[in-house]
Amino acid sequence: MNEVKEQVITNETLKKGFKYRNYRKLIDKLLETGKTSGENHSEAMIHYTKMNVHRMNRHDKRSELTTDLFEKLSNVDRRMIWVVITEAWCGDAAQTVPIINKMAEASDNIDLHLIFRDENLDVMDQFLYNGKSRSIPKLICLDADTMDILGDWGPRPEPAQRLYETLRTDPDMPTQKVAEILHKWYADDNGHEIQKEFFQLLDEWDV
Repeated sequence: MNEVKEQVITNETLKKGFKYRNYRKLIDKLLETGKTSGENHSEAMIHYTKMNVHRMNRHDKRSELTTDLFEKLSNVDRRMIWVVITEAWCGDAAQTVPIINKMAEASDNIDLHLIFRDENLDVMDQFLYNGKSRSIPKLICLDADTMDILGDWGPRPEPAQRLYETLRTDPDMPTQKVAEILHKWYADDNGHEIQKEFFQLLDEWDV
């Protein structure tokens, strides 16, 4: 499996990806035409995407990296490529991708690329959550010189994932209610947990 993973992300994959600003511009352009990313352009998916634009705008303007994480990122020695599998309609991506972008911007040695899940299922299917779920966002960290995979993260900070899994065990809990509780967690956390996790992951990847 590791050998397959090392081959699945190529330069062609990166060429299909987007820098964060272009990703944001594309989402705005899709919404202007009544669409979102992927094939499902239903009213519900458009609604989710519009909400996600507001979430990303909020993080872009207000979220700040901790001093410790910023310093660690500034001192990253290894050239890395971070590939994030995402979609415009994904609420978890809207809560985390802007912060991931701020992390990448803090380092001269981290190159961030965003790719859409449904256009890259060959990549997604090598990074399934628990080996079975196409959960996003999913970040894959590569060595920029060798394209070897150094590690991955996602789809949520661990406390949020535990909360999600607990909520999903209640058969009477509506999906919308699960989403409301999860987004409240994100609002209360304010990006702190993902930064704590990446602070530790950088010790594993930047060696």
